[in-house]
Amino acid sequence: MAMATAPWTTEVPTALLVLADGTVIEGRGVGAAGTAVGEVCFNTALTGYEEILTDPSYAGQIVTFTFPHIGNVGTNDEDGEDLNPAARNGAVGAIFKADVTSPSSYRAAGHLDDWLKRRGVVALSGIDTRALTALIREKGAANAVIAHAPDGRFDIEDLKRQAAGWSGLVGLDLAKDVTSGQSSVWTETPWVWNEGYGEQAEPTMHIVAVDYGVKRSLLRLLAGLGARVTVVPARMAAEDILAMKPDGVFLSNGPGDPAATGEYAVPVIRDLLKTDLPIFGICLGHQMLALALGGSTGKMHQGHHGANHPVKDHTTGKVEIVSMNHGFSVDTASLPQGVRETHVSLFDGSNCGIELTGRPVFSVQHHPEASPGPQDSHYLFRRFANMIRERKGEPAVAER
Repeated sequence: MAMATAPWTTEVPTALLVLADGTVIEGRGVGAAGTAVGEVCFNTALTGYEEILTDPSYAGQIVTFTFPHIGNVGTNDEDGEDLNPAARNGAVGAIFKADVTSPSSYRAAGHLDDWLKRRGVVALSGIDTRALTALIREKGAANAVIAHAPDGRFDIEDLKRQAAGWSGLVGLDLAKDVTSGQSSVWTETPWVWNEGYGEQAEPTMHIVAVDYGVKRSLLRLLAGLGARVTVVPARMAAEDILAMKPDGVFLSNGPGDPAATGEYAVPVIRDLLKTDLPIFGICLGHQMLALALGGSTGKMHQGHHGANHPVKDHTTGKVEIVSMNHGFSVDTASLPQGVRETHVSLFDGSNCGIELTGRPVFSVQHHPEASPGPQDSHYLFRRFANMIRERKGEPAVAER
C-alpha cells in the first residue's frame, strides 16, 4: 500500500521586524509576546548576551546579535547588569539568526527564552542577521517595531505607522527612566571563579557614583579597589553629593541623548568641577563631562556596539581591545583649550577619551569594566584610585 504524502505546509511567521521605511522582516517569535518600539543596532560580541541585554545603556534599543548562536549557555542570576532587575531596564528587543537551543553550561540556571519572557523582551530568530547588519551599516541605525504574536496575526500597517511615528533617540532623555530612585551603598566586589562575588568590608576611600544607568560590574570594580561606593540618582544636586564628603566622583554609563540628559546633569557636573575632587566618567558620563567642559556631542551613523573594538590610549601609546555601546559621540573638534583627547577609536577615528589638563578629571567612551568584553581597560579604575590616593597624600599603586 502506498504511503500518503504529507500535505504541503508553509511556516507562518510569528515575529516581525518592521523598519520605519516600511521594510518588513519575518521571523520566529522568541521571548515575550507583544510589540516594542526602538532603534535597531547590531552588536558584534561573541559572548555576554545576558550582560548586553541587561545593560541599561541599551534602553530604547533592539539589539541584533551578529554572532549566530545566542542562548546556548542559558542564563543565570549572576550575570545581569541592571541594578534593579524588577525594573527590567535594558534592551527592549533582541534579534537572533539561529533558534535558541537548550542551555549547555554548568552555570546555567534557566533557558534564554524563559528569561526573555520574564524580562518582557520581545525577540525573533531565524532571519539573515548579516543582511540586517549590512543594511544598518549602509543606512544607519533604524527606528523600528519588533512584534511577536504566537498565532502569527499582525496588523502590519499599524506596525508600519508605529515605526515611522517614533521620534528616535535624538533629544530623548532615557537616564531619568533607568536611574536609581534613591541613594544606596554598594559593597559587592568582582566575581571570582568558583567563589562568586566578594564583599568590601574595609574601604579606604569613598566614591560617589552618579547613576545615569550604571552597570553592576562598574560598581564592583570600584569596590574591589577599596572603595565604599555610594550610588546616587541622576538628578542629585552637586551640594548634596559634596555633603557626602566623597574622595572622588564617578559618572556612569547610561542610555539616550547626552544633550537631553545634560540639561540637568551638566550643571551638576560643572559645580563638581569647581572642586579639586577626582572625577572619572564613562560612556554617557564621558559625553556629559565633555559637554560640561564646553564640547559638543552628536548622533553616530550606526554607533559602536561590541566587545572587539580597538582603541588607542595616547597617554600610554598602547592599543587596547574594548567593549563599546554608544550611539552618540563627542566631537573632538569642539573640545576647548585645556581639554585633551586621550583615547581614539582605530575603527573610525572617533573620540574615546578626554582629560582636563592639570586636573584629576578624565573620562572614556568605552566600557572598561569588561562586562562583556576584554579586561584591557581595567587599568583606568586603578588610575582613578591613584588620583584619589594622591589627593589624600597616599602612595600610588601600579596601574597594570
